[in-house]
Amino acid sequence: MTEKKQKSTGLVYVLTGIFMLILCTAFSIGVLITPYEKAKTYLNIIFMNQNMKIMPSSGLNGLVIKENEIETTPAEQIPEEEQKFYDTGTVIRPDFGEQYAILKCDDISLSVPVYWGSSAELLERGACQATSSVVIGETGNVVIDAHVNTFFADLNKLVPGNTIMLYTTYGIFTYEVTEQIQFQNTDKKYILPTEEDRLTLYTCEAQILGTSSNRIGVLCRLVSRQFYNPPEEG
Repeated sequence: MTEKKQKSTGLVYVLTGIFMLILCTAFSIGVLITPYEKAKTYLNIIFMNQNMKIMPSSGLNGLVIKENEIETTPAEQIPEEEQKFYDTGTVIRPDFGEQYAILKCDDISLSVPVYWGSSAELLERGACQATSSVVIGETGNVVIDAHVNTFFADLNKLVPGNTIMLYTTYGIFTYEVTEQIQFQNTDKKYILPTEEDRLTLYTCEAQILGTSSNRIGVLCRLVSRQFYNPPEEG
């Protein structure tokens, strides 16, 4: 009996050791993934100037990424003699892969370039806007997403009342967070076109290992459109 007990106890120790090794390895991988992804993403940003401008580059599968110099000075900080805005104006439709906006939210210290279209390479550089949504400044649903382990890491900290700013080459667009949302990646109800002006921001739900099928984000209502130029005649 004693010999059997010793064998049984020894087996328990071995299995316990193997289990702990697997657990520690999984935890270590999870801890290291996020810093690596952040470092890889932010290496691209090091070479940007304060207006998020970098040289155009050719991406995977012939993708040409275009960067634009965009002013991000809040309207109230622009000199009075230059403070001339219009409620209506002409939007400039971007090309696929073009960075045509900068999204800022001081409440969570967020500042990220926004690209028209989505691809793995674009998501490494910033946030991506679904081409099925409306161009910023048009009426409808503006849908923007980014990785949770990089630019949208603090998206879950947004609460109703927070202000979101979208700066483009043709105007400044202000939104207010109205609702936090959570949905499955197969659920399209928040990203479908809408008749009302809305901004939808979302990302994956953070988890240590693998990719979550759950999405989290916020809905925002349009507060103001401030175009730099009046509508083009004709």
